[in-house]
Amino acid sequence: MLGKIFHPMAPAKHNAQPGGMASTELDVRIGLHYGIPSTSSIMAFDPIQRLLAIGTLDGRIKVIGGDNIEGLFISPKQSPHKCLEFLHNEGYLISVSNENDIEVWDLELRRMAYSLQWDANITAFSIIQGTYFMYIGDEHGLMSVVKYDTEERMLLRLPYHTTANAVTEAAGISLSCHQPIVGILPQPHTYGNKVLIAYENGLIILWDVSVNRAVVVRGYTSLQLKDEKIIGSSTEAGDEIPGYSSDPEHEEKVICSLCWASTCGSILAVGYIDGDILLWNMSSSQPAKGQQTGVSSNNVVKLQLSSADRRLPIIVLHWSPSSGPHNNRGGQLFIYGGAEIGSEEVLTVLSIEWSSGIETLKCIARVDLSLNGSFADMILIPNAGASENNPTAALFILTNPGQLHVYDGANLSNVTLELEKAQQFPVLVPIIDPSMTISKISLVPSDGNHCKALLVIASSMKNGVAPTLYAGSKWPLTGGVPSPLSFDENIGVERIYIAGYRDGSIRIWDATYPVLSPVSVLEGEVPGINVAGISAAVSALDFCSITMSLAVGNECGLVRVYKLCRSSDERSFHSVSATEREVHTMACREGFCCIAVFSVMNSPVRTLQFVNSGAKLTAGFECGQVAMFDMGSLSAVFQTDCVPGSSSPVISVAMKVLKQISSIVNSLEHQQPKNPSNSAEGVLFILTRNAHVVVIDSVTGNRIGSQPFHPKNETTAISMYMAPVLDLK
Repeated sequence: MLGKIFHPMAPAKHNAQPGGMASTELDVRIGLHYGIPSTSSIMAFDPIQRLLAIGTLDGRIKVIGGDNIEGLFISPKQSPHKCLEFLHNEGYLISVSNENDIEVWDLELRRMAYSLQWDANITAFSIIQGTYFMYIGDEHGLMSVVKYDTEERMLLRLPYHTTANAVTEAAGISLSCHQPIVGILPQPHTYGNKVLIAYENGLIILWDVSVNRAVVVRGYTSLQLKDEKIIGSSTEAGDEIPGYSSDPEHEEKVICSLCWASTCGSILAVGYIDGDILLWNMSSSQPAKGQQTGVSSNNVVKLQLSSADRRLPIIVLHWSPSSGPHNNRGGQLFIYGGAEIGSEEVLTVLSIEWSSGIETLKCIARVDLSLNGSFADMILIPNAGASENNPTAALFILTNPGQLHVYDGANLSNVTLELEKAQQFPVLVPIIDPSMTISKISLVPSDGNHCKALLVIASSMKNGVAPTLYAGSKWPLTGGVPSPLSFDENIGVERIYIAGYRDGSIRIWDATYPVLSPVSVLEGEVPGINVAGISAAVSALDFCSITMSLAVGNECGLVRVYKLCRSSDERSFHSVSATEREVHTMACREGFCCIAVFSVMNSPVRTLQFVNSGAKLTAGFECGQVAMFDMGSLSAVFQTDCVPGSSSPVISVAMKVLKQISSIVNSLEHQQPKNPSNSAEGVLFILTRNAHVVVIDSVTGNRIGSQPFHPKNETTAISMYMAPVLDLK
């Protein structure tokens, strides 16, 4: 359904005066977004269309498919999402915000289709898959039903409501006060007619919607603990801890999480605030009205991950059935929480099985997965095919800030394999691993041969192997259809996106269309030549589309220059320092080849700018100096202090060729300036961080005017832009 989301980024035509700007050009919106947002907090998956959705704390939703297809939805209200779920194979995504707005997102149209403000605090939400119906539970114990009408494009509140009092009265029990609904789960294979309702105080009811009747009632207060079975603690897998006696008559256990632990909906796993996990037998033996069920020890088994007195709540529970014909008698239970308070943060995977009833349940293996960052959410990705019985193809774990790690499902089904090995979610544009330090986007002239040459290089990158999981399984996200224009070989590369990284590397993408495609990866080194400091973090970039040259500055003061090579050949490499110059011969492959490294200053490079149509390159440094390099002779022309006695970093450089530069500078300085030696070469305007602007001769490096001009008040500058001179006649 993402196929129609993306369109080519054609330049818009506006009715504006030459050199002017139309009002529509000021309507700034996010057109593209790559990577995992740093505030990501919740995930959802469509097992049929193979799309992953990631909700954030600021109201955004990231949708990721295959072939580097990514989309971003932005809610008008910057509120966290507490529920997120796809309408499977329908092209809609439903989210519930912390402000209780139920939002329907249309994936095809890439926009919000409808929003409904609920009149109570929503505490539980679930979609009846295969339909457009949804269950909503609130803080007052009321369960409601809504439906999304695709023709009217709106959410309809249906007249069906079930109060906590009506449910408990039908079950023959009583509640002391209104209890919030903390979980709603449609029972598998019942088409939504039977739904599991969990209340905060531990009461669990399997409710038949069609006849308004309680089918099964479970709850901690009905449990006889003297025969209770406790497994899954820090003891060896399969061992049991002897039961103990307790009087639970007035004891309540607050529910934090729950999930079905069988494909047919006969076993329910419930996590509690005290760190316990209870597996309940939800088989529907019909009780008479007024008779509580669940008093038999055959109805429940307790799992404990730790024997400590103070344990973390069970925040998340997920179930993955075993593969094979007996997948209804075992699987893996994924648990976040239950460990001793203060212990290392882990995600626990318990492999459990039972031969007949729940009383035969045993834990056969336990694995604790260490987390890289604090836990945010997890999701199990099933194998392709819509069956609920499919085993897990992959485990996605989301941690802060915005890190997504993947485990191969083939390892999850084989507990003897090492599960500790997670792979970073592959992103087209890395931001964290490796850490991006700077980036820019540049145009490539479409009327020359350069765009065709870049297309050839990009095509070779596209022929790479599709990502796989560590155990060799296929990548589970395959949804979406990229724009067909992305594959038009008659259109060259007209726009490139360049990023520099902390490890010294450079990555270049074809940004002609919204679906970026890689062009080149330049490592932070020169093959066969040892240059000290060359792999330091990238701190400055510039690209000249006329000469197809790329300049890269780093934190050690080195400036690397790359040039586009259209064929594999030997080229000269120049290493230029303040005192010497070395020339080496090195083999270059088709693509960007490093032709020079300048090391004239032991200070981080803060800005780079090609001038004179790429004939020269200026570099501004942290120490407040500026250097000029000649790209023809690959030599240093000059280096100079911007402001004597000041070490404010140079943050921006611009050059202008102006015939009347003398009068302009004179009007700024109110003094007689020094004339530039060659007005055809122009002058350099240099901006420092303390907002001083210095004008120098671009040939000699001499200052024009004795003092820089600057604002009256102390100011920290960010950037500088030289506006074009308009002919107002």
